[in-house]
Amino acid sequence: MTLRGRLTAAFLVVVLGPVLLGALFVASTLAAVDRSRSTERLAVAASTVRTSVDALCQQLRATADAVALTADPAVAAAQLVGRGLAAAVLITDVAGQVKYLSPGAPSAPWQHCAGSTEGANGTSAGPVGALAAQVDLHDRAGTRLGTVTAAQRVDPAFVARLAAVTGVAVTLLDSGTGAAQVTHTTESRDVRDAVLAAAVNVRGDQVTETNEGRYVRRLGPSDAQPLPLVLSVPSERPPGLHATLVGVVVLAGLLAVLTAWRLARVTTRPLAELAGAVDRVAQGDLTARVPVRSRDELGRLAAAFNRMTRETGSYVAALTSNRDQLRGHLAVLGDTLASTHDLQRILRVILRSAIGATGARAGAVLLVETGGVLVAQCTEGLDGRWPTEEADGPQTLRVPVGVGVVGAVAATGEPQRGRAEPTDAPTGEPSCRTYVAVPFAAPAGGATTTLGGPSGPTEDAGAAAALGVLALYDRLGADEFDDDDLATLRTFAGHAAVAVDNVRVHEEAQRLSLTDPLTGLWNYRYLRESIRREVERASRFGRMLSVLALDLDRFKDVNDTYGHAAGDTVLAEFARRVRGEIREVDLAFRQGGEEFVLLLPETDARGAAIVAERLGAAVRDTPIAVEAYAGPVLVTVSVGIAVFPDHGSTGREVLEAADDALYAAKAAGRDTYRVAEVRSDLPTREIPVLACAVSPPDGLPRAGQPVQATREPGGPARSDPAVGVPESSLAGPAHARPDSDDDTPGSATGGARAGPDAARPGSGGGASSGPHPPRQSRGR
Repeated sequence: MTLRGRLTAAFLVVVLGPVLLGALFVASTLAAVDRSRSTERLAVAASTVRTSVDALCQQLRATADAVALTADPAVAAAQLVGRGLAAAVLITDVAGQVKYLSPGAPSAPWQHCAGSTEGANGTSAGPVGALAAQVDLHDRAGTRLGTVTAAQRVDPAFVARLAAVTGVAVTLLDSGTGAAQVTHTTESRDVRDAVLAAAVNVRGDQVTETNEGRYVRRLGPSDAQPLPLVLSVPSERPPGLHATLVGVVVLAGLLAVLTAWRLARVTTRPLAELAGAVDRVAQGDLTARVPVRSRDELGRLAAAFNRMTRETGSYVAALTSNRDQLRGHLAVLGDTLASTHDLQRILRVILRSAIGATGARAGAVLLVETGGVLVAQCTEGLDGRWPTEEADGPQTLRVPVGVGVVGAVAATGEPQRGRAEPTDAPTGEPSCRTYVAVPFAAPAGGATTTLGGPSGPTEDAGAAAALGVLALYDRLGADEFDDDDLATLRTFAGHAAVAVDNVRVHEEAQRLSLTDPLTGLWNYRYLRESIRREVERASRFGRMLSVLALDLDRFKDVNDTYGHAAGDTVLAEFARRVRGEIREVDLAFRQGGEEFVLLLPETDARGAAIVAERLGAAVRDTPIAVEAYAGPVLVTVSVGIAVFPDHGSTGREVLEAADDALYAAKAAGRDTYRVAEVRSDLPTREIPVLACAVSPPDGLPRAGQPVQATREPGGPARSDPAVGVPESSLAGPAHARPDSDDDTPGSATGGARAGPDAARPGSGGGASSGPHPPRQSRGR
């Protein structure tokens, strides 16, 4: 066994022994405390029962005395029973014959407070039916005429009152000699048998515990308490105590093992460090040092070893101190440059610093673009170094990955340096005598995206992570670049990688700040910017802009019925279908929750209505399938349409008009669309129109192809509704939708909506619906 193993074993023995003893002590202490508290509770409950029974007996004696002192005992007995002082009164003569018995008297036998048991007619049999107190009946001369007995029922209600007063479970037995049968009890059925079985062996004030964790005590019959009762309380020990203690012991054992391993490692690490340093010095590494962690013998040995290696390598440190100092300054400079997002400026500073540090005559920084091509982002000193056949061509350095020196460096991820012969210069690279090229990759070392998009897969893992190459040419004052130049260039390449990665992360963060993570659509922040920009463009060029406000009908029912995960799936699928029904120039936004907005540039109300019909049909006709549910989810959408400048002069007014139209669609029964009402207070201006142009029959504004006007003999000019106008009404019923030939070229869709044809972008996805944007909203 090693030294570390012996130290670990000794520590475990010292630590785990007290932990085990402590666990046993805690278990036994908790059990003793629980039993003591339960016994005390049962003692208090027994005292309370005695007090309650004694008070009841005194009340019954007072009732019997009141009956015995009256001239007409029967009348007095009826009155006292009616007042609830007793359940029944029994009057007998000296011979024991019943003279009077209250109607509805409890069944026999009656348990006298003095301890005797007898029936209503003087016989003793069966479980106790009532608790009674008896006094003698005398005439005025003092002659004994008989007895008066007042009784109170002993029923489940009586036992329940005792349980409520004492706070423990109470069981009334059929006799005082055993627990074979139960008269009344408040115990639950699952513990009743165990409690009664334990009560059989209990005598006096003893307390016993059942397997179910209840403490049991017998009470009576006795002179002070004539009823045979069993009292029980549940244990107050925490559930799973033993399992908890076992878990604590196991956890303590694991912690002890880890601690022992850590202590043994700390104890033996100086010896291992000293042995490793000796091996490094034996291999020629004079920079090896041993940390001095203490002042004991091992510490003095480490200090002597360090002093020896320091003196031996002092001359090497003198030669390299200047270069190390320069590297430190450049590292600080690189950290400063990594904080800006001007990529061209950063790369130029890095290239000039690298040229100055290594004494190179020229250099270039190349980044991998889409298609696996290295393109120079900045160059220095490359004028006159291009191949003769390309001297008159463009001076942009472009090298395919895997071709030439820089291409091989990018492909393999390994730096290169050496001498280049004129015949070895590949096409596309500048001519040089010596070179050094170092690749730089993402700081995390993983795959990254190129400037034009994600780079394609390559055969070498290094190419997948390469961002670009830093190349220097023709060193001043020396024939070739050495290893020190290569190490310095690695430092600059690391700074270049950080700078490129920071710029791309910043660009990606800007993109994510404007998109909704769940649906992939633009978010409310970008909506405010886009609608302002589109309204300004439409106003400048005299064009129309349609705004569609969409809201999924009863979407809360989807979340309540299928869950929020299903709701997220419905929102993502709805966004995919929206993208499939709009053009590439149209903009789709998630305004918040289940509300969406579409901006349709150069589209009039008719074209917007066609889009609304197509969206409604796309959502209504195809239910949305949701994972983990047997059937698809049926949803519909309501749409409100507003057009700039007919329904508002600003983006906010048009959006509010579309929102009002959406409420109108909701009020019309949902699963439909409505066009906002034209505001009369909007400023109007004249626009030139063709002499043959007339207003369409529906009165809606229209852009795009002109409506062909016809004139009947002797009648006014009218427009042909078959040209550029769908047959369905603009505010038609929920089931209205354009015909299938609307999607063909030259149909109503193309005629009513100016601009490029509709594009079908792919679907997007995300993880959560996001917060609803702050805006005034009425109930849907």
